[in-house]
Amino acid sequence: MSETSLMNQQLDALLYQETNVITNLANASALINDTYEDLNWSGFYLYNYKTGELDLGPFQGKVACMHIKVGSGVVGTAYKDQSIHRVANVHEFPGHIACDSASNSEIVVPITKDGKKIGVLDIDSPSLDRFTEDNEVELAEFVKILASHMEN
Repeated sequence: MSETSLMNQQLDALLYQETNVITNLANASALINDTYEDLNWSGFYLYNYKTGELDLGPFQGKVACMHIKVGSGVVGTAYKDQSIHRVANVHEFPGHIACDSASNSEIVVPITKDGKKIGVLDIDSPSLDRFTEDNEVELAEFVKILASHMEN
């Protein structure tokens, strides 16, 4: 088993025996917001199978875009590609969606469970190049733990 960060251990303990998706996502976004410095947004977009778009889920931060098309911006592209997107300068990302003009860097991690695409974890910072490779590894594990606490 890989080494788990304190934040990821806290997430696993926090979500113990809780399977309500909204409850878990709300506390997960709060935990990220309390753990990481220099953020202006942390939260989730969930795939809506009826509309084919990503809908705003629980988050910490300023008001946000409510719907994002798959393949649009960093969020939609990460979901479409099913790969982590760590962007040092969002203003250089083709098709960037400026939900908050204060955001300068971003990391987006897709969430899946048992092969089903659920959505993404999205974190923004007002600083350029805020997110590191270590953050990427930690957040990938964070999402795996989170998904393990979701009902199918």
